[in-house]
Amino acid sequence: MANYRDRRVAQEILKEVNQILRKKVRDPRVQEVTITDVHVTGDLQQATIYYSLLSDLASDRQKAQQGLEKATGLIRRELGRELTLYKTPELIFELDQSVSYGNKIDEMIRNLNKE
Repeated sequence: MANYRDRRVAQEILKEVNQILRKKVRDPRVQEVTITDVHVTGDLQQATIYYSLLSDLASDRQKAQQGLEKATGLIRRELGRELTLYKTPELIFELDQSVSYGNKIDEMIRNLNKE
């Protein structure tokens, strides 16, 4: 029988981190951040949280990354209060490249249709 606990925990982390970012984190650098996906290791010790931004500017991406890194302690503490886990996972934030990749593919398809 397959063990789905890591996926269930990932879904809970996704839901809770989105709520924490909206309600608890007051840093203006993370106001435009949306959590898109969470990957949790099998032992539930680390969670990689993928986020996206509406802005395509490199400076905005860097500011958002800095804001998330600064808020990691608060987010992890709030997660520990909400989740019933023995140990709260270590959080790693990474920019989700799939949105920009999808936009690039859409642009290529539009250019093909023009010709």
